[in-house]
Amino acid sequence: MRLHPDVSMTDTDDGTVLLHGRTGRYWQLNTTGREVLRGLLAGRAPTELATMLAAAHGISAERAKADVKAVLGQLATAELMLP
Repeated sequence: MRLHPDVSMTDTDDGTVLLHGRTGRYWQLNTTGREVLRGLLAGRAPTELATMLAAAHGISAERAKADVKAVLGQLATAELMLP
């Protein structure tokens, strides 16, 4: 996956901000959302990211899978990512 060409990304102390230059809309991801986004951009599979989140944050695998799925859904709905 990769960012839409019209999207710019800036890391902050609290996560990451994404700006869609064509629409002028922006989104803020918390640090966990940033981890998911960075992992996707690095070519990691959603299941791998969920496993990493579960281990790093001491949450259940089901919760981690749901969190990754939610981030993916929001990125797709906002047209921030391309396959």
